[in-house]
Amino acid sequence: MNPVLGIDFGQARIGLAISDELRFLAHPLQTIPANKNSVQRIAEIVKDRKIDRIVVGIPRHMSGAIGDAAKKALDFAAELRRKLPCPVETWDERLTTVAANRAMTAAGKKTRDTRKFIDQVAAQMILQGYLDREQAGLETNPADE
Repeated sequence: MNPVLGIDFGQARIGLAISDELRFLAHPLQTIPANKNSVQRIAEIVKDRKIDRIVVGIPRHMSGAIGDAAKKALDFAAELRRKLPCPVETWDERLTTVAANRAMTAAGKKTRDTRKFIDQVAAQMILQGYLDREQAGLETNPADE
């Protein structure tokens, strides 16, 4: 099996995580700037790493409603679908950035030192949730329904 790429989309930065080839574990990969070159950079990673599928986190409100940030993430996922050869799925990522911040703080990392890693850890959490559900044989529900 080829790896899966997890994406934590943000207006300033995009965190990326990658699965192992067996799709058991997600690992932080890198953080890229959110700009006009983001899709091209992700396309390069897809090609170089032989990515089989992409999972984009959708930050719904706690009520389940889709706000501005979720709309932007859905638009980004749609752009990836148009430009990349692999399937692009979405995943409900409520509170992953909060959980990533807590994990980094618990590890003794200062907020100033962790900014560039928070998005990667959030992407790792998004992807790990997706992989866990896939391993359990449960249907992976898209977050854009």
